[in-house]
Formats: sequence, structure tokens, C-alpha cells
Amino acid sequence: MTRAEYKAIEFKCLEVKQPIGTYYVGVIKHEDLVKISYADIRRLEVGDEKREVEIYSGIQRELSKKRVKEISRYVNLVDATFPSSVILHIKEEDVEYDAETQKMLLPVRENVAKVLDGQHRIAGLENFAGGSDDFDVNVTIFIEMELEDQAIVFATINKTQTKVNKSLVADLFAFAKFRSPQKTCHNIVRALNQKEGSPFKDKIKILGTADDKEKETITQATFSDKLIGYISKDPMGDRNTYKKGGVPERYSGADLERRPLRNLFIDEEDALIAKIVWNYFDAVQEKWPNAWWNVEKEMILNKSTGFLAFMRFFRDAYLNADRIGAVVPKEHYKALFDRTTLEERDFNRENFLPGSGGQTKLYNQLVDECEINSKPKMG
Repeated sequence: MTRAEYKAIEFKCLEVKQPIGTYYVGVIKHEDLVKISYADIRRLEVGDEKREVEIYSGIQRELSKKRVKEISRYVNLVDATFPSSVILHIKEEDVEYDAETQKMLLPVRENVAKVLDGQHRIAGLENFAGGSDDFDVNVTIFIEMELEDQAIVFATINKTQTKVNKSLVADLFAFAKFRSPQKTCHNIVRALNQKEGSPFKDKIKILGTADDKEKETITQATFSDKLIGYISKDPMGDRNTYKKGGVPERYSGADLERRPLRNLFIDEEDALIAKIVWNYFDAVQEKWPNAWWNVEKEMILNKSTGFLAFMRFFRDAYLNADRIGAVVPKEHYKALFDRTTLEERDFNRENFLPGSGGQTKLYNQLVDECEINSKPKMG
């Protein structure tokens, strides 16, 4: 495409080569950026209900009206500045770059540049009242990037910011074309949330759903993060190995005891991992059904305090069966839980304060009372 074929924005750009590939760093006028950019807001597309498939597209957060208002006010201050780069993705067909002059041409129309990071700044710049005064914006431009890599760039930039829902980061890995611990855990968590008879049926807060919110007590991110810990000590490294066509290392010895689901993951036995977790928490919900299923403000078993304590105890209980890699029946866990004095009414905020202190107290009580170093007698 040439300049003669469309009204073009022309600006200086430098080519940057990094492991992810080649991208461009340039400076663009704010009014041009506003014209050509768009945020592909993450949304649920409802398809054929019989397929039971949720199709997700886009990777950006919803705009915060409060944040846009704050930035709109800020851009009109005499010392306003955006020193960090706005990150964009553009299709190859919309780009013309001259390496000799280091000039880039982009068409002047809507929906040319997808915003991977910076949508609130761009929205705020729509209200810049500087008139003829310049407000240039430094931009990082990726061209024809795979959706998976768009998601990873977004997640890497935003995962440490408290404004971003961590469940979004977890969900983004579903776009991956390659195997990874993140994608495996994402799929397992969603399966446990959807399957009839699962101890987690409709209990997990999955982005994009709006039904039965009163039942959802555990976030997808909380579940995924803990499950990944039993699969990999370097999730991004494993993902990178798969993407390069390799297979990550198997674990043995102490490493396997710390992450007992590792080799099942390497063997691509994701269904077995899901079944192992299913059996464990099935025993939990059978032992304390009301505390698990009823959502009450003061009760903690089915919220993060109780869930994280039991996820921590899972390794002890699973290793106690001395069958790493096997699907341990729920009867094994039930025999362990029968040793504890914990009753349903005990799982309250007074006994186990929300946070790491309450989690650790509950975990220690499970270890002590279940006599985890001795094998339970199977009925």
C-alpha cells in the first residue's frame, strides 16, 4: 500500500529486534493516535448453546470512567507527561515502513491500531485542550503479532498492577497455540467449574460469566496460581520450551515431591490432573457439605482462606498415599479428614482470620490432626 492510496500518517520509527521478534518505536501526534487506535475490549461472544463453547476475543480491560476523567484533567496541566510508551498492534497490510528513511506510514481511519497498553491515556488525550500545542506520544508498535503473543505482552506488562484483575491474566493464556502450564491450569479450572458433579460446579469466578454470582467464591486466578505451583517451578520457561518445539524436563526426587503433578503434565495427562484435584475436594465437600456449599459472610471454607489452606494441604495428603502420578481415590482423603476435630461451624472468620495467618493456622491444624506422616487405614 502506498501513500497515494490513502490519507497517511507519517512519523519517525526505529526498528527494534528482540527475542519476541521485530517491533518499532516511534513518536506520533496525539490527535493521530486517537484517530487510528481502538481497544479490543474483552467480551463473551455467545454462540450455539449446544456446542457449550465460550469464544473469547480481545485482551483489553474495560475503560474506567473515573480513570479517564482523571487523565483528561491531567493532560491539560502545564507539566503533563506520558513518559512510558503506548503499545499498539497493527496488521501488516496497514503498514508501510522505509528502513532507509526510518519513516512509517499508517492509514488515517478507525480501527488501525489495537491498543495493548495505554487505552486510558488515549481516552484522556481525546480531551486535550491544548489547541495548536503539541502533545506527542511515544509508541511501541508490533506488526502482525499472533494473538497468543499479544496476550502475553499484555499480561507481562500488567500482571503486577493491582488495577488489573489477575483472573484476566490467567484467562489470556487460553489463547495460546502451544502447550503451557498456564493453559493447562486454565483449562482444568474451567472444566472443574463446568462439569456436573464437580465439587467446584459454578463456584469459580470465571470472567465473562454473569450467572449465579452468589455461588462463586473462588477466583480463577487464585485456583490457577496454586495449581501451577504443583506443576512447574518455571511456568514461563516451560511455555518457552514448548513454543520452541521442545518438551520441558521431568522432575524426580525432592523436586517431584514439591510438585507431584509435574510428570502428569509433561505426559499431557491433564484429565488425570483434573481427576486428582476433583477427588481431593470431593472428599472436602462430603466431609463438610454445608460449609463448602453454603455462602455465608462469616464462613471461610469455600473462600480463599479455606481454599488456599486445603490446596496447601493437598500435597501432604496426596504424598501420604505414596502413589505419585496415580489418581488417588477420595476415600484416602476422607480417611485423613475423619481424623480431624474440625466441624462445619469451626470454619469461621473468628477461628481463621482472612489472610495468610488464617490459612497457615488451618493448614497446621490439618497437618497435626490428620497425622499426615502416618498412612490412613482404608475402609
